[in-house]
Amino acid sequence: MKNNELNSVLKAVGQAVETGVKKYEASSESEEVGRIQSVGQGIIWAEGLSRVKSEELVFLGSGIQGMVLDILPDKVGIILFGQSEKLRAGDEVTRSNRVLDVPVGHKFIGRVIDPLGQPMDGKKGVVERERLPVIREAPRILDRAPVEKPLETGLKVVDALIPIGRGQRELILGDRQTGKTAIALDTIINQKGKNVICIYCAIGQRSASVAKIVNDLELYGAMAYTMVVVAEGDASPGLQYIAPYAATTLAEQFMSDGKDVLIVYDDLTRHARAYRQLSLLLRRPPGREAFPGDIFYIHSRLLERATHLKTELGGGSLTALPIIETEAQNMSAYIPTNLISITDGQIYLSPDLYQKGILPAVDVGKSVSRVGGKAQISAYRKVAGDLRLSYSQFQELESFARFGTRLDEQTRKKIEHGRRVREVLKQDQFAALSTGSQITVLLAVTKGMLDNVPLEKIGLAEEAILEKVKEEIVNLDEIMIAAGTDDPIWTKLGLLIEDAIEKIKIKP
Repeated sequence: MKNNELNSVLKAVGQAVETGVKKYEASSESEEVGRIQSVGQGIIWAEGLSRVKSEELVFLGSGIQGMVLDILPDKVGIILFGQSEKLRAGDEVTRSNRVLDVPVGHKFIGRVIDPLGQPMDGKKGVVERERLPVIREAPRILDRAPVEKPLETGLKVVDALIPIGRGQRELILGDRQTGKTAIALDTIINQKGKNVICIYCAIGQRSASVAKIVNDLELYGAMAYTMVVVAEGDASPGLQYIAPYAATTLAEQFMSDGKDVLIVYDDLTRHARAYRQLSLLLRRPPGREAFPGDIFYIHSRLLERATHLKTELGGGSLTALPIIETEAQNMSAYIPTNLISITDGQIYLSPDLYQKGILPAVDVGKSVSRVGGKAQISAYRKVAGDLRLSYSQFQELESFARFGTRLDEQTRKKIEHGRRVREVLKQDQFAALSTGSQITVLLAVTKGMLDNVPLEKIGLAEEAILEKVKEEIVNLDEIMIAAGTDDPIWTKLGLLIEDAIEKIKIKP
């Protein structure tokens, strides 16, 4: 190479080095790295994290995620979202410098994911750029609007007697195996075509149970507008603890976009137990039934996030259906009373009714909706206004009649009428009825039109009535929603019901 060429190359290299040196700026940022002191079941204690924040996401050992829950002068307590068997004392703990958050967005609809947004359905992971904190503040009171629109479950006993409004928090409680999840599933399936996004959050359940629920949702086409967040029974207590909060964060994203969302927590009894386990491992003082003192707070700050936003904020709503399990029908236990006081009503499922085959096994006397009645359409109030009271009176009379006491004619008629009401309120799972169909059947039973029909033929009479009415009134649902108390449709409906009963020739 000639000297001139060599000099030009060296000059170019020198200029490049000089430019690079000018662009380079030494970084003075420091990274705080701690060390694991000790490892417990689902938690670890770490040292060397003097600047860490509460609820901050941290990475331990080979990448296991955790969240800071306790900050003490000499150490911090961290709950794990993975298995602790791979961790050892002395392993590094790295800060993320951000609170625990999850990805949110429409791509999660139709998917089964864990509380961290990772897929559990064997499909590819969802890539969403927007992330929101798992634990967030509830909307302010001034940002909330009244509950005015019903959330239809498709169940006669609920929609007529214990109505739920969009933006309400309605507790579902009862002993094991009384049909609590069945009511929640029927409600999700009934939202098809109603522009409601649903989220089912399974906490501490067996994998087989979750798989069956997902299969039912797919079978009835509900996964098209539903996402399932799962923290299985063998998952770490940390994952079970954050599961409902993560699911609510996903729901809030849709609510802020002006959409109506329904979320089911199944169930918060297991959630409370997971938090109790974490608290005891972190050496927090135990209170009643060994639960920590803030057990009420963790559920209240979760359920307060369910609301109906004002129109200027999009008008979206988040309806919560938390499920809890009672023991031996004890509604006055610690966790049930906490949640009853937080929510806007409760649907109580009785094991006695369940054993008698009265499904759904809703105890009307112990169930209440403190908000939904204001969102209920007037047609329901016309046909079921006094139904709740008369049905509760019938249950008392029936219990009294079992002692063999002689009853007068009027009391016997009340009991026979009540039995037909109870028979009409029975409903199989996955057999939801539209608004118009429910009102039609309820009109027939409340007006005494079915009093002369034998109990074993009430189901046949119900089918005949609905078939006859749908033949004559095609757009029944729309008419019932718009119907007033003095609307001529009621007269026509009554004549059609009488005609249907007469034609099938059901005699006492």
